Amino acid sequence: MTTSTRGTDKVPAVLVLEDGRIFRGRAYGAVGETFGEAVFSTGMTGYQETLTDPSYHRQVVVMTAPHVGNTGVNDEDPESSRIWVSGYVVRDPARVSSNWRAKRSLGEELAAQGVVGISGIDTRALTRHLRESGAMRVGIFSGNALPDEGTMLAEVRQAPEMKGADLSAEVATKETYVVPAIGTKRFTVAAVDLGIKGMTPHRMAERGIEVHVLPATATVEDVYAVNPDGVFFSNGPGDPATADHPVSVMRAVLERRTPLFGICFGNQILGRALGFGTYKLKYGHRGINQPVQDRTTGKVEVTAHNHGFAVDAPLDKVSETPYGRAEVSHVCLNDQVVEGLQLLDQPAFSVQYHPEAAAGPHDAAYLFDRFVSLMEAERA
Repeated sequence: MTTSTRGTDKVPAVLVLEDGRIFRGRAYGAVGETFGEAVFSTGMTGYQETLTDPSYHRQVVVMTAPHVGNTGVNDEDPESSRIWVSGYVVRDPARVSSNWRAKRSLGEELAAQGVVGISGIDTRALTRHLRESGAMRVGIFSGNALPDEGTMLAEVRQAPEMKGADLSAEVATKETYVVPAIGTKRFTVAAVDLGIKGMTPHRMAERGIEVHVLPATATVEDVYAVNPDGVFFSNGPGDPATADHPVSVMRAVLERRTPLFGICFGNQILGRALGFGTYKLKYGHRGINQPVQDRTTGKVEVTAHNHGFAVDAPLDKVSETPYGRAEVSHVCLNDQVVEGLQLLDQPAFSVQYHPEAAAGPHDAAYLFDRFVSLMEAERA
């Protein structure tokens, strides 16, 4: 199917960073104004999964790949029911999209969901600026009656910051739902939704797991009401320093020694539950080409990331925690950021990146098998 994007590509648009730097281009998607945290993604593919990842809530995503939208938008690849990014920044959107699964163009999808974007700017210069100065607040303004630069900058600086933001309940399910096991059911998992991607319970279902996806506000009683063989804490947006409720639930799970697995935000929750701190990265890790070493095996994996916060845990020693000994199991080879934790005295581990990896890579899919092994051992 072939579709074309027309209509807003002649409308002027302006991107304004909170430090005063301005980029001028053309509207892409919806026309209007939007605000968020400016971050960049280094992935060359998988833009549809990026846009629909709830972890990007309140973020304006800058694509470092210069040409975006070639394969259009289909109805099979979204990671949730909607686009979550606050804004979208590309250099050269595809004028014609073509793929056998495509239903519409990326520009049309952005416009239909009210996502304000900008194209035609030097995204390489913008990315270099964010690497040097760090992620910061940003506004995108488009239309024929744009405010003056001073007004736009003032509005950007009034927008809320990501540090201190408590966002998981805004993106999580409101009601529990069940993803049935594919084939023979082997285990039941209670998954606390902090911004879960659709591929995550699917990867578990492929392994014979029936997944009960619970709201971010779920209590310990809610978790154990499903009689789980294991408990999972998902990815999600916001500052982990605000996540006191999920931390308290996780501590209760650790006290019961139930097999536990966390991804991304779930890794930060485990870090806090064990007594470690968290901190905001200068510009974060976002993309599908981040090298991580599994220190338990020595294997190096190419992995998918989307996180702006990290766990502050020692890399060079085993730590004593209220739940036994803990160690850093995975580390990013670019900057030595903690990318995984594991307890040595009970069945609990987490990773900072995304092993479900839609749309790839798949080097870390074994982590779901590791979770299954923990539940098998506990059952035995």
